[in-house]
Amino acid sequence: MPFHRSTKIVATLGPASSSESQITALAQAGVNVFRLNASHGTQAEHAERYARIRAAEERLGRPIGVLLDLQGPKLRVGTFGFGPVDLAIGDRFRLDLDRRPGDSRRVCLPHAEVFASLEPGLDLLLNDGRIRLRVLDCGPDFAETEVLAGGTLSDRKGVNVPGAALALSALSEKDRSDLAFGLELGVDWIGLSFVQRPEDILEARELIGGRAHVMTKIEKPAALPTLDRIIELSDAVMVARGDLGVELPPEDVPGLQKRMIRLSRAMGKPVIVATQMLESMVSEPTPTRAEASDVANAVYDGADAVMLSAESASGRYPVEAVAMMERIVRRVEGDPLYRRIMDADHPSPEATAPDALTAAARQVAETISAAAIVTYTTTGSTTLRASRERPSVPILGLSAQHATARRLSLAWGVHAVLTDDVANFTEMVGRALAAAADAGIGKPGQSLVVTAGVPFGTPGKTNALRVVTIDGEDAPKAEAEQREMVVA
Repeated sequence: MPFHRSTKIVATLGPASSSESQITALAQAGVNVFRLNASHGTQAEHAERYARIRAAEERLGRPIGVLLDLQGPKLRVGTFGFGPVDLAIGDRFRLDLDRRPGDSRRVCLPHAEVFASLEPGLDLLLNDGRIRLRVLDCGPDFAETEVLAGGTLSDRKGVNVPGAALALSALSEKDRSDLAFGLELGVDWIGLSFVQRPEDILEARELIGGRAHVMTKIEKPAALPTLDRIIELSDAVMVARGDLGVELPPEDVPGLQKRMIRLSRAMGKPVIVATQMLESMVSEPTPTRAEASDVANAVYDGADAVMLSAESASGRYPVEAVAMMERIVRRVEGDPLYRRIMDADHPSPEATAPDALTAAARQVAETISAAAIVTYTTTGSTTLRASRERPSVPILGLSAQHATARRLSLAWGVHAVLTDDVANFTEMVGRALAAAADAGIGKPGQSLVVTAGVPFGTPGKTNALRVVTIDGEDAPKAEAEQREMVVA
């Protein structure tokens, strides 16, 4: 991939984009990470898509990440005996555990955990927020409500409880099955839905056991009071604006998006902005100007990635949507204002040698106008630190671990490269120069800023920085002639 784009693109696969040729075309158009949405499709279908992603990865010769996005618990009303009902403002409507078909006065809500969390005065949202009910009275098996915003209610419509933290695990039985399936498959990221509290992430981590990385979806207002801790425990964050916007007023979501991006960047956690970014391209070949601005604003905020959902999964123009998103990203990143925004907001490094050295690498690279920063990493932590700095030059993330290289495909500014292990500085420099040459980065006389951990292969131990000069055709062999600075 050319080094003209730092912000990554995540695309959801679905009926419109599941063939091997379609997946390859999407990757060629600019997709860095593919999302498998466990809310739709069977495990067998996702297994086929995963195999095709890996075939495309092999064909294109670059790491591609795969995210399995779990559905999370879904709260839904039961069925109605005589078809949909119309609820008008001021009507009384009862929710209860009685599984008999409902009518215009009541319906089953088969989730005792909801009733256990209710109290008079709380609001319930039905049918994606179109209907709003206020709780007048409640008990362990019922809620008497008044209709504040009416509409038509039909079988199995969703229920949201924005004002309460529900006594529900973030992992339903379906999620546990899908999680085991995804780990066996070998996905790189697990998208964790319905997170309300830090303990939800700890529960998922125990089940995952280090076999994949945890991407926490922030979609519940109940998560906001402990947002700092939730992000700290996550490997990455998704600003899931669709569900968040159902439970919060629309005017609250933009400010929360910016807050989540800033917190994630400060902690060095990749952050994705998702949902309805180019929604009109589900059916139209071009987006609205407002949608283009939405994507652009996420990029200006410094998000690691922007995501397509229905646009690429079920829309009529999946490849065109990716191409449009890439054009928007490139145009923003070419704006001098974008660079000024990135330079004005470098998170303060932690008081550790790895953080200090990585901050120094950015400063050295910018001072000497280096062609790139090259990081050697086992777990990805060295490269993620470099990405956190948002340098003005590309980052080559070299790793001998397939899983690490694929994980880094999500990180801002990182071109992940799978390479062999190195045993000494001479090999390290040679690999750095060769990787830069393969990627078409730099020209004779320019420098590379190289960081690594010594002893090599030691996870999380960034303690060496070296500046090397690109010397033309013989660059990989020119160790003895290189201008260098070593900090160890």
